[in-house]
Amino acid sequence: MKRFNSLSLSSPRFQQRFALTIASIVLGGAVVCATSPPPVEPASPTAAAAPAPPVEPGAVRCANLIYGDNKTSVCFSSEFLSQIQRDSHVHTNPRLAPVKLEATELYQFPFAVMTGEGDFTLTGPQRESMRCYLSNGGFIVASAGCSSGPWSSSFRAEIAAVFPMLKLTRLDPSHPVFHTVYDIDRLDCKKSAGEAHLEGLEIDGKIVLIFSSDGLNDTANAGGKCCCCGGNEITNSRQVNVNLLAYALTH
Repeated sequence: MKRFNSLSLSSPRFQQRFALTIASIVLGGAVVCATSPPPVEPASPTAAAAPAPPVEPGAVRCANLIYGDNKTSVCFSSEFLSQIQRDSHVHTNPRLAPVKLEATELYQFPFAVMTGEGDFTLTGPQRESMRCYLSNGGFIVASAGCSSGPWSSSFRAEIAAVFPMLKLTRLDPSHPVFHTVYDIDRLDCKKSAGEAHLEGLEIDGKIVLIFSSDGLNDTANAGGKCCCCGGNEITNSRQVNVNLLAYALTH
């Protein structure tokens, strides 16, 4: 795979993407949507995989979403955040920060991961927050933990409820999401080489959400809490996640 090192935080498109964050920091997120959800209490310590990392000035912050009835990922690897620093000019906080989907704090994060296992249902405020976030510059990677079929089915139902006029579409390997920091020609899974794919949700000509029913967790770097037993995760997911973050910041 070919690596590119020209991605820069000074890019006009990067600055445009961060207009969402700047507005949220200055005005507390209230300007993001006319119907922004109200602030919520911080997540309980048991709801998230780890406490939020300290904020580094100028660093890109990425969220690990808490949604439904306190569902969240306990093992989605954050190694891609370190790798994008090594292979581009993007500076990141090294760990995903737990953030509730309905919290106004979400609008301080240009990129978020939504993953887990089993079925779930979003609340009304969570659906509204997702719609506002994605419609105003946010980007979500939705990944079925351990290739969970029930999770994928629930996610498809929820995204249809959030955006009834839009459809998830399968992305061709020529799409720019596969050609930002790395050139990725194909997606391989643990059990089926070359058969995986990504689906995207597009708003105003740009992808704002990526969905993988196989799973984009970098299991080799997920730690002892994640076994992904029975899952068919994409084996080059770390490079894919680097590309997705780069795309979110530059398109």
